[in-house]
Formats: sequence, structure tokens, C-alpha cells
Amino acid sequence: MVDLLVTYMEMLAPPQDAPLASPSPDAIVARERLDLSSYLDLYRAVGGPVQWDQRLRMLEPELGTLLASASTHIHVLRVAGEPAGICEFNNVGEAAIELAHFGLVPAFQGKRLGPFLLDQALRAAWSHGPQRLWLHTDTYDHPAAQAVYGRAGFRGYAERIETFPD
Repeated sequence: MVDLLVTYMEMLAPPQDAPLASPSPDAIVARERLDLSSYLDLYRAVGGPVQWDQRLRMLEPELGTLLASASTHIHVLRVAGEPAGICEFNNVGEAAIELAHFGLVPAFQGKRLGPFLLDQALRAAWSHGPQRLWLHTDTYDHPAAQAVYGRAGFRGYAERIETFPD
């Protein structure tokens, strides 16, 4: 077991400024329905360096049901057709939507693609009329994660030490 500092953040209103322009002419963000294999490939590519394992611990039928759910929305960043990032929302259609996973494949980090993906995906999530969007981030996440979320409009509302499987 490992203790991590977990920070909870929320966004209470949709972005008011103009959408971020794509930092690359061949970068697009779209909601996709990924099959289990494609989802897991992208999840591992993005989450491996920051020790994501939540979806890897799920039984395949359970994960398949989650991915097929109308309340799960997955936005994929593609650069020249190659999957470069993911932004996954749970509970879409409810008052509080959770931003469950967000990140870039390491080869695409540092190119301003993360803020672009997040901005596009947040605008899509807000189009469903929630009262708030929320997320949690921890000490294993990318060091710039909280700053990126803050620039997107999230504000911290709680911090706590939580114990996770090692």
C-alpha cells in the first residue's frame, strides 16, 4: 500500500473565453467510442508513466460495460491520425460530471496539446448542462497537472492523504 496526497478540484462554470486554437494543424479532438483493446492501448500509453492502474484492475466485462455506457464520454486527441491523448468523463448527463482520466502520450507532451485537448473536451462536457465538473489528482500525476487544470478553470476544494494498492 502507498499513501498519496490527493487533491480534489472542481469547475463550477463553463469556459467563458474563446476556445483554444489547435497548436498543430494536424491535431484534432473528437469524442470516440473506443473498443476495449484500443482503449487499453491508449490508457497504458498515457497512464503508464504516471502509474494509472484503475482500469487495468477492472475485469474486461466490467470495463466494457463502462466504455459502452451513455454516461461515459471519451475524447481522443489525434495528431496526424495517431492517438496522442485522452480525456475521459464519467457521469455525463448528471449534475456532477467527473473528469476521470486526462493525459497525453509522453511523445506529445510539452507541445501545448494538453491544454488544447482539455479545453475542447471540457466545452463538450459542459454542453450537457452539469452544475459542476470535478476531478482528483495525486502526487503520481504529471507535475504540471494541477497548473493545467487551474488554467482551465478548476479550483481546489480538498486535499487528503489516501492509501492505494502498491
